[in-house]
Amino acid sequence: MSRKITIFDTTLRDGEQSPGASMTVEQKVEMAEALDRLGVDRIEAGFPVSSPVQFDAVKRIGAAVKKATVVGLARCRKGDIDAVRDSLAECSNRMIHVFIATSPLHMEHKLRMSEEEVLVSITEHVTYARKQGFDLVEFSPEDASRTEWDFLVKALRTAVDAGANTLNIPDTVGYATPEEYGQQMANLKKAIPELGDTVLLSTHCHNDLGLAVANSLAAVGAGANQVEVTLNGIGERAGNAALEELVMALRVRKDYWDVETNIRTEYLYPTSRLLQSITGLIIPRNKPIFGDNVFSHESGIHQHGVIKKRETYEIMDPVKIGRSRESLVMGRHSGKHALKQKLEQYNIGLTPEQMDALYEKFIVIADKKKEVNDEDLFTLVSGVLGELPSGWRLESFQTWTGNNVIPSASVRMTRGKEVRQGTEAGDGPIDAVFKSIDECSGIPGRLTEYVIQAVGRGKDAQGQVKLQVDFGGVIADGKASSTDIIEASALAYVNALNRMELMDTNREKASL
Repeated sequence: MSRKITIFDTTLRDGEQSPGASMTVEQKVEMAEALDRLGVDRIEAGFPVSSPVQFDAVKRIGAAVKKATVVGLARCRKGDIDAVRDSLAECSNRMIHVFIATSPLHMEHKLRMSEEEVLVSITEHVTYARKQGFDLVEFSPEDASRTEWDFLVKALRTAVDAGANTLNIPDTVGYATPEEYGQQMANLKKAIPELGDTVLLSTHCHNDLGLAVANSLAAVGAGANQVEVTLNGIGERAGNAALEELVMALRVRKDYWDVETNIRTEYLYPTSRLLQSITGLIIPRNKPIFGDNVFSHESGIHQHGVIKKRETYEIMDPVKIGRSRESLVMGRHSGKHALKQKLEQYNIGLTPEQMDALYEKFIVIADKKKEVNDEDLFTLVSGVLGELPSGWRLESFQTWTGNNVIPSASVRMTRGKEVRQGTEAGDGPIDAVFKSIDECSGIPGRLTEYVIQAVGRGKDAQGQVKLQVDFGGVIADGKASSTDIIEASALAYVNALNRMELMDTNREKASL
């Protein structure tokens, strides 16, 4: 029988640390449920001690996920471990991931601890995690690829003796090469006899040199039986090993690796599109597996070959990863039941309340557009999940612009029963709207990033705006879409404003 590879997804923890990839709690819960249906074995829900929002997200994910093991991250600190314990108290299938740095660079400059102190901390905190009722404990020596070999083995041996049953080897800064990383894994299996027997050997690779997937595959070849990944490869700096690339490499080249995963590959592409819509992070056209160019053929020789037999220039069937060659559209006459079926086809499940809110938005778009395509639906879902329960709302706006007119705008905003109106001039209609919003809120913002892209094709396509605003040193992201790009920009700016106020509130709670 083929060896089973456990897929540990950290999209909601390491992936969300990617700049601009922050999600609301509702969005994280929806992504967790989608990853669960995708067949991921372990879902790292977050770092609960870091903020009340993170704690709430981990708690809600633990309650929502049906099959996968839900994981919380903790440093070697009792307070961190307690936060994971409390956030997952009602989760029946839970796990804790404990880590501490082990490289000379990190121990000297970050931890300011000796090797002996690190070993004592590993024993104390892995033991403590087991005493808190965690049957599954993963230990990670941070920056393992730059850790001296003898000390790495000591640290891992110490963790196993204290009760860890998964050892994860992080290439934290993407420093390793496939040959040396694979060899390190093979050597660890010799040095620690429990690996592969009673203890899982796991890989966690970053993509700073573009080698994250290659290193992960080398580790699988050397005997690793868990791989930590993120969907779309999102993550800090250059990102993490991409779930879809790793899984499809193992599947397409099963003749080479002879391993299996539980991933339902037909859900890969729609789950990726959901994540892209939620975060607003654009996938390059030439991105492996998911890029727009992957199943497009411009060269006459390639086109001729594909027409004769697709396998001449395609090593995988797009249908097997959930990519349809036909664009299925809906319109104003499509009912709620048809909409729900369409979402289920794309691995999206919503609560009845979310479904009602989505259908209201769907009808509005359907009245503005002749056809509502898949991209529109993903964007609408993202909007429903991204709405914050309270805060500022944009009630109305007007703009005046032209080549002989000073651009200006007037906006009307509400927060609860409070109503405010602002009118300002700007360098253009969008700048004027932003300044008018600042006048209403009384909080000036400085735009640091502004990206607009079409959702779908055609003159009536929605415009999706993703922006980042600096509110007096607090950086907040916002995203919204509309068939009117000025409205999309205004809604995205208000979304960022509400996120900033929520971040401030959470910081105050965390300091109490």
